[in-house]
Amino acid sequence: MQRNHHSMLSNLFLFSGLGLLVGFVFGYPAEFLAAGLFIWALLQVKQFGRLTEWLHRDKSSEEPPEYSGHWGDLFDELSRQQKRSAAREVFLRSVINRFQQSSAALNDGIVIINAQDNLEWWNRSAERLLGFKAAADRGKPVMNLLRDPRFIRYYKRDSYEDPLQLPSPINHDRELQYQITRFGAGDRLLVARDITQMLRLEQTRQDFVANASHELRTPLTVILGYLETFLDHDLPRPLQRGMNQMQQQARRMQNLVSDLLLLSRLEASRQVSDEHPVKVQSLIQNIYEAATELSRDKGHTFDLELDQQHDLLGQEIELHSAFSNLVYNAARYTPQDGHIEIRWWVDKDGGHFSVTDNGIGIDAMHIARLTERFYRVDESRSSESGGTGLGLAIVKHVLSRHGGNLTIRSKKGEGSTFTCHFPLEYLMLVSVSDNDDDLEDVG
Repeated sequence: MQRNHHSMLSNLFLFSGLGLLVGFVFGYPAEFLAAGLFIWALLQVKQFGRLTEWLHRDKSSEEPPEYSGHWGDLFDELSRQQKRSAAREVFLRSVINRFQQSSAALNDGIVIINAQDNLEWWNRSAERLLGFKAAADRGKPVMNLLRDPRFIRYYKRDSYEDPLQLPSPINHDRELQYQITRFGAGDRLLVARDITQMLRLEQTRQDFVANASHELRTPLTVILGYLETFLDHDLPRPLQRGMNQMQQQARRMQNLVSDLLLLSRLEASRQVSDEHPVKVQSLIQNIYEAATELSRDKGHTFDLELDQQHDLLGQEIELHSAFSNLVYNAARYTPQDGHIEIRWWVDKDGGHFSVTDNGIGIDAMHIARLTERFYRVDESRSSESGGTGLGLAIVKHVLSRHGGNLTIRSKKGEGSTFTCHFPLEYLMLVSVSDNDDDLEDVG
């Protein structure tokens, strides 16, 4: 470009010099200088017109016009840049075509949503699973097409760590799992996965566990009945000891069957269908009194702190099961003369129930798996305590059905804290009045 600049100046000085020279010969230097500059300007305008004409033509197979000097250099440079741009355009088109072909082959629905919440692009699976139509729905707000209130609440969240499970909007026999990821400047990538077959397999497993557990209840009841009858009589010492062990193991199996049935019922539905105001203070107070009785022989001390202004919206039996599991676990596994704190409080993030002990604690490597079925940190200690290995799995499912989650904080040798978190929409404000039933939703 520097060369073109010098060439243009040289050309301008040439015309100016010729004009002055001829002007001095004829005695009109100014007039001939002006004429020379005018002729130079006309030539530049003519070349500029040719350049404009060439730029507006299809140059995919046409070489630039042959010119000398700075205009020829300019044509050549523009031609090289256009060839580079054309090659890059071909490359980008091939990348886009490969992306569209690969995404079209996916079984998952892929949807790109812009910062204004409008649909920009989706693959064929999204049309099959969500019912989008390319001609009619492009550019429309996603919440006008996916109108389920649960999806709208999920979409408006700031974080999408957990996926959302809902029926397909066009086929209620098909179950979809939605996952949203943010990218770019406010854009979102929505992935819809068909999990119908996986849920059917899971349902088969749940049905088997529920049916097997239900069938075990009757023989266990009969066995325990006979054992109690035999133990009411004087028996030889070895036989008495054997009967006591049989009774202990039969009761442990009965507890396991009860927990399996409860877990199967919790897994059958992801949300509570019959929500009622639950007086959390009374519920926790009853659990606290039972735990102090359970810990009497161990000499445990307890601290109880309850927010008296807020209750929960949900299923009381399920909440009692979740809270009691955490409190009784602390009572079982905290060593002699230990201390246990039970708290229920509310802040700007929602409601929280926590159980803290100063027991032996849990190694960090186990914490992520504590809510798995039958997972045990210490097999022998769990067996001695009579635990079923399902308590924390039950807690996890109860909280999930109430829109909450469980956090575990523990350090080996320093104790543990298990905290249940509930969102604001599940809280109920208790009016300070004589009427205990005067409740107001604060969510």
